[in-house]
Amino acid sequence: MEPVLAHSVRLADDGVHVLDRRSFPFERTWVRCATVADVAKAIEDMVTQSSGPYFAVLWGMVLAAREASGLDAADARAHVGRAGELLEATRRTNNHLRKAVAAVLTAVDAAGPVTGAALEAAALAGAVAGDERYRSRSRALGTATAALLPADGCVLTHCWADLYLTETVAAAHRDGKRLRFICTETRPYLQGARLTAETLAEMGVDTTLITDGMGAAVLSSGEVDALVTAGDRVTMDGHVVNKVGTLGLAVAAHAFDVPFLALVQAPDRLAPTAADVPIEYRPGEEVLSTLGRRTASDRVRGLYPAFDVTPPRFVTSVVTDRGVFAPDRLADYYRGEQQ
Repeated sequence: MEPVLAHSVRLADDGVHVLDRRSFPFERTWVRCATVADVAKAIEDMVTQSSGPYFAVLWGMVLAAREASGLDAADARAHVGRAGELLEATRRTNNHLRKAVAAVLTAVDAAGPVTGAALEAAALAGAVAGDERYRSRSRALGTATAALLPADGCVLTHCWADLYLTETVAAAHRDGKRLRFICTETRPYLQGARLTAETLAEMGVDTTLITDGMGAAVLSSGEVDALVTAGDRVTMDGHVVNKVGTLGLAVAAHAFDVPFLALVQAPDRLAPTAADVPIEYRPGEEVLSTLGRRTASDRVRGLYPAFDVTPPRFVTSVVTDRGVFAPDRLADYYRGEQQ
């Protein structure tokens, strides 16, 4: 049985339903998004995170096609295009949102000038294809990652790597490997505590939770065989952009000779260097409370860079759906493809 979070965004007749990850696992509340604007707000408000926004964008684009049903073909295509721009702008650091929009628009354009039911059908076909492609590539990535891990080992992970992580665990189970995981809690939304740890436990994995500040101490203990995280984006020169805190763990792992495996379906050809990736800064107020309770007085301000950038010298391997690459050999991922 797949974990609950493997299917946390659903398309329905009355809109897109998104499992609210801000309160999971204590509550299992679904937020209904009746419009594209509702989907965009749900993404911005962190109702869904990690790969969740990718799926929300796919189905949100189908909503856009529904909204355009009464327009002529040219205006309908323009409406869907504007919806894509709105959805892409919600969280710019992770380039999967751009890929989700492209998956739907490619199918819409291939259908020719269409409107009404034909437009919705084309958008739905593109979204379904994008969903299936993401899941199959995640399975390939997970299989490649599991092959790098010992038969009986300990993995430290940070934040919520979503399908990358669950597919790695599933592949390890198939291979008869027994892995133990240590999860950072991941302030300020506690994704590691609420999403990662809960899902690993749901999958029957030996799971331990630590606070974010304990990572270096745990890495120094000799207990950890690998640091494994997702990469929200990996640049062509090997920089790993991921949830803030990844950089500190990678530096500590390097200091204590623990390999760091960064998981991403593909390096981003549109980001040659780290300078080409916009780093999202979220409101500092989000740092000043935890699970809705204030943790600092109103005399204190917060700073919240949502992502950090790990230089390639601290990255052992980048694991993709096409296998494992050294951070200075990522161009090999695209070798043989037309530019």
